[in-house]
Amino acid sequence: MARIELVVDGARVADDVEPRMLLVHYLRESLGKTGTVIGCDTSNCGACTVHLDGRSVKSCNMLAVQADGCEVTTIEGLATNGQLHPVQEAFHECHALQCGYCTPGMIMQSVDLLRDNPDPSEEEIRLGLEGNLCRCTGYHNIVRAVQTAAGSSGATAVAGASDSAGGTR
Repeated sequence: MARIELVVDGARVADDVEPRMLLVHYLRESLGKTGTVIGCDTSNCGACTVHLDGRSVKSCNMLAVQADGCEVTTIEGLATNGQLHPVQEAFHECHALQCGYCTPGMIMQSVDLLRDNPDPSEEEIRLGLEGNLCRCTGYHNIVRAVQTAAGSSGATAVAGASDSAGGTR
């Protein structure tokens, strides 16, 4: 067993974990953060995307011990004080989901995309999300949601909301 200490969604946690336990399994099984979903276990689909020290990572491709000393934000930690993050709100308003399985990863990647590029073109959004797969929507409403989040709340609000939700930058 290996001892890890990290901050998850603003709460400090410490646990003994198997050295080969994936971060996604630690979040789901040990901490009950089931909003982070397992889609492929091979880092192909992006459904398990979380923020590690403010940057998006695929948690099925990372060991829990690699997150030792880090700050992790999951989809459950993105909203602040009961207020949806602007990207979450835009996904809701734009109907950017069908089955919803990819949605947590899409939202987490979109937040990271908007942090780096507050006013992306449609092409930049599509490129920024190419590591996240959706088998239902055809991406049109997902792209529209990212554009809405960028335009309606402004880049400062989007970046500020993600920073206050546990991201560091």
